[in-house]
Amino acid sequence: MGGECRARFPLPYTGQVLARKEQQVSTAVLDQSLSHSSRPAAAARDATRAFLARAARLQAPAEAGSMDAVLLVVAELVANAVRHTDGPCTLHLELLDHSINVCVADLSPQPPLPRAPAMDGTGGWGWFLVKHLATRIRITAVPEGGKTICAELPW
Repeated sequence: MGGECRARFPLPYTGQVLARKEQQVSTAVLDQSLSHSSRPAAAARDATRAFLARAARLQAPAEAGSMDAVLLVVAELVANAVRHTDGPCTLHLELLDHSINVCVADLSPQPPLPRAPAMDGTGGWGWFLVKHLATRIRITAVPEGGKTICAELPW
């Protein structure tokens, strides 16, 4: 079923954005493993930019800020996975009819714990921003352990 995150550990990373036919609609999909030792945030941003360029060629975003919103949500979810877990995480991006599905899977079974955003710059804004930008958020347990957080954003 389109739109459901299929992230599992380990995911093979091919280093490219894949195009496929699904339900008569051409779409873009990215699956990338991110290790703690190889600058995961930078790798996620670079992969997301390449994915978004492909997605924009297939279907122009409805709003000018859509690309920035997707990049911000990817950065926040990956940063939290790296900050709060010891193992690798995976990034799954998929262009749907009018949205981008952003999924990050990690090895921690703990769901995000929201905290009040701090005005002194010490944090608390990430999950608040993800919830504000996403039209839908799903958190599911991964059978092998851990969780997957999927955020759907308008495109």
